[in-house]
Amino acid sequence: MPHLIVECSENILKKLDPDKIIQSIYNTVTAVDSFENNVMVRIIPYKYYTTLGGKDDFIYIFANILEGRTLDNKKTFSKNVIALLKEMFPDVPKISINIREFERATFVNNSML
Repeated sequence: MPHLIVECSENILKKLDPDKIIQSIYNTVTAVDSFENNVMVRIIPYKYYTTLGGKDDFIYIFANILEGRTLDNKKTFSKNVIALLKEMFPDVPKISINIREFERATFVNNSML
């Protein structure tokens, strides 16, 4: 159940349709072993920001996943997503991803109650 929050400069959404970005990321994530189809991708564009004192475009992904994936699986996940975004946005100088694991024991959603 990876949940991906894509933070980006507002200008990114002028370069490519947001739905295409979301679908491309979704397809890339679901292609990795052990990442089931219960994937959520959201985009948050920023109008006001600074990157190292400048205004370069950026894409930063926070990927929240349940614990238990192998290190190799997480590395493949990260590399595949970044490779996709580099291909889609070759002129964007700052593209990063951070995978954060959360505990299965403490995760609750409304369908579990």
